Amino acid sequence: MHNWQEWRKNQRDQLVATREAIVQDTHQTWSLVITTALKHNFPKLQDMKIGIYWPFRNEYDPRPIARYFKELGATLALPEVINKHEALRFCEWWSDAPMKQGAYGIPVPDDTPIVNIDAVIVPMVGFDQQGYRLGYGSGYFDRTLATYQQQPLTIGVAFEMQRLDSVHPQPHDIAMQYIVTEVGVFQNGSNGLVPIAQK
Repeated sequence: MHNWQEWRKNQRDQLVATREAIVQDTHQTWSLVITTALKHNFPKLQDMKIGIYWPFRNEYDPRPIARYFKELGATLALPEVINKHEALRFCEWWSDAPMKQGAYGIPVPDDTPIVNIDAVIVPMVGFDQQGYRLGYGSGYFDRTLATYQQQPLTIGVAFEMQRLDSVHPQPHDIAMQYIVTEVGVFQNGSNGLVPIAQK
């Protein structure tokens, strides 16, 4: 695609507007299904250091499932923007952790320990059949994942209405290993996203 940046901007604007228009009851129903799918299909998260995110603009809220895994032994961390062109820094988070306002007005932990994550639940504005995600355009998650010699477990979460035929991936884009929506859990393989039998 010649002008992929302009295309992505237009898609991003449309998808965020559509997501923000989801009525509360529907959002809660879909979110509960996603939370249940994460709980039953990714039990190993309870033994991992999990990067999550603070929900923004009507995204799926990962905090309930994060608290569930923390009760079972997981360590949780939230990302912090340090500089515009640098990788994110993940800092430990728990329910009553001290917080401060970070970039874009999103809360971040205030001077809690830095965590080297081995799994991350990633928000997506959009996604495609090859597991590539459309984000907000700043490239923070791709830049961060590129710094790991051994890739953490990546689980993208979104609602099914955010699925696209293609996000027109670029060389810097990193595909998700799994994607979870209210429709199901999909594993990314050689032929793209494949639904897995849910537990």
